[in-house]
Amino acid sequence: MMLKKYTDWYRSIDEESLRVLQHPELAEQVQGKVRRYVAMKLVKLTPIERQQLHAFLLKYRGAGFYIAAFKLMLLFSAIGVALHLLLPARFELLKALVFSNGLGFALAWGLVGVWFNYRSSVRYKFKKLLLIVSTCAAGVAAGVLLAGLSDTGSMSMAFERLLRVGGIALLVAGLFYMVPLAIVTTWRNRQYEALTVQLQQDAERDRLARELSESQLRLLRAQIEPHFLFNTLGAVQQLAEQGAQGAGRAAALTADLIAFLRASLAEMRSEQVPLQSEFDMVAAYLRVMQARMGSRLRYALDLPAELAHATIPSMILLTLAENAIKHGIEPSLRGGEIRLSALRVDGMLRLRVQDTGMGLPASGAGSAPGSGLGLENVRSRLSLSDPSASLSLRDGDEGGVIAEIWLPITIASSLKEPAA
Repeated sequence: MMLKKYTDWYRSIDEESLRVLQHPELAEQVQGKVRRYVAMKLVKLTPIERQQLHAFLLKYRGAGFYIAAFKLMLLFSAIGVALHLLLPARFELLKALVFSNGLGFALAWGLVGVWFNYRSSVRYKFKKLLLIVSTCAAGVAAGVLLAGLSDTGSMSMAFERLLRVGGIALLVAGLFYMVPLAIVTTWRNRQYEALTVQLQQDAERDRLARELSESQLRLLRAQIEPHFLFNTLGAVQQLAEQGAQGAGRAAALTADLIAFLRASLAEMRSEQVPLQSEFDMVAAYLRVMQARMGSRLRYALDLPAELAHATIPSMILLTLAENAIKHGIEPSLRGGEIRLSALRVDGMLRLRVQDTGMGLPASGAGSAPGSGLGLENVRSRLSLSDPSASLSLRDGDEGGVIAEIWLPITIASSLKEPAA
């Protein structure tokens, strides 16, 4: 019954310490003066110290603590036996075991204390040194006095023995206790400083990477956005130059362009947009191009409802649609069809833009397939969005080109409003 009570008490202390280390604000809620005192001591540790101590307590919680303590006891007992065998006249077996285990566990406890509280050990090093020295001196004095009284019964002999043995005992205590603690404290503080510098450098690298990513996105959008506008305005100009014959078509194309800009300008300035918005923008673009090309351009869009809120980098599908028209449909005398589709495949989002136009250029005829500026921009946008995202191009079974984008599915119920 007593063992179970002790086990439950120790487990509650252990769990309470873990909670406080992970959530320092809970220290004020700890009940009991002693337990709250311990909790407040834990709160005073630096975040790195708390994290290290939390990992240590998780590793040695429960049975792990008793197993580690038993292993230490075996080690210290072996040292005591060796001490008895080396100096049998001075150390009886029982005294040697008590001495080695007492000194060993005291040293182990001190090492654990400075291992997870090394910053405080530096701030208050003189205070802690004085505490250790005074404790050692008191222990040596008490031990020597008791030994002197038990051996001779004379107080004068006890003081004489104190003067003779005390200095040596303090020297031994310093060498075997204070020196290891000082070495561990210095080493751990150097580790802390190096880790702090590394964390600061990592944070700075992350900040610079985010800024670079945002700058690249802004640059890529600046390269993509004018492309469609210039092409469309050029088409309006060509129609307007045809006089009365093209005036009506120019007016219709201008109206479609205005509707497209109203629907898509906000999305064009966003980094991530819902797939539904991207499909709507591409549909508006294809309507504009169909007004220009007439029956030479046909298109179809297929977006499952379950993927309507999946988020993708803005304007990548528009770029592929532009590319398909510019390099596939427009150069073809018979024109062609563009089919845009989205599909969930093995947990990934597959976006496909397929045309029935001219197809990929033969090797050696100009630049390599898929190496244009627009496609490179799409690849860069995908890489900045997710390292596992990719873009591939291949010849279609019915002629033309199939461009496929693969990226992880991210479903967002809401998105931040894009900048005006």
